[in-house]
Amino acid sequence: MTSGKPQKEPFANSFVIQFLNDEDAETVYWLAYSLWKSKFWHQSLCGSVIPFLLIYDFKKGFSTKADEITHEHELHKKQVQALRLLEQKEEEFHQNINLINEMRRVILSRYCSK
Repeated sequence: MTSGKPQKEPFANSFVIQFLNDEDAETVYWLAYSLWKSKFWHQSLCGSVIPFLLIYDFKKGFSTKADEITHEHELHKKQVQALRLLEQKEEEFHQNINLINEMRRVILSRYCSK
């Protein structure tokens, strides 16, 4: 489920937060990502068919949790670095899976065309 998941680019039916610099944007992105991944907003989701998060619930929960998380700034920076590395490895993993599937398709196509 992607309800409440932060994205780097805006998309339909989402709200956008703008920042003066990239560093603030990255910090807030990773805070929101951490909260989404830990299902922090799960109890606040609305909608029975397509769950969504109200901006009011986002603001209310985010500011409180962001203050708690950023209180230990050095720990937060280490956590963000670890999360970036994991996301990079996950992307590499998905690329490898796509390559494996493409190779499988090519081999089966050649095998079946004989």
